[in-house]
Amino acid sequence: MTQPLALVLYEKLLPGSQIVNRLQDLNYRVEVVTDPTLLANAAEQSKPLLVLADLDSTRENVCAALGRLRQNPATEHLPVIAFTGQEAQGLQSAAQAAGITLVVNEAAILNHLPQLLDQALHIE
Repeated sequence: MTQPLALVLYEKLLPGSQIVNRLQDLNYRVEVVTDPTLLANAAEQSKPLLVLADLDSTRENVCAALGRLRQNPATEHLPVIAFTGQEAQGLQSAAQAAGITLVVNEAAILNHLPQLLDQALHIE
């Protein structure tokens, strides 16, 4: 059976690499994207099961990149779990406005990744 693919967008080494390792432990193949401007194109080409994205970036507005992902008919269906180390209400609000499935803090995503994956992938 083929392992599901997760696309992970992060700039900071921690917790990005920790999430990649946890996903691999959960039998996911992982493709890493470090430039938010390339996210929509990478998702369209690699056809992942879901996207995980760190909202904290010094280079690009990640919420805008996730919004472009949602506006693309080829990728609009993808569940997105966004995470941030900050308690920034504005950043969380922007992520939700961009159509993000779940927004959590870094500690939650590392401690509860299996449950968050189940919640994001839940089909009604």
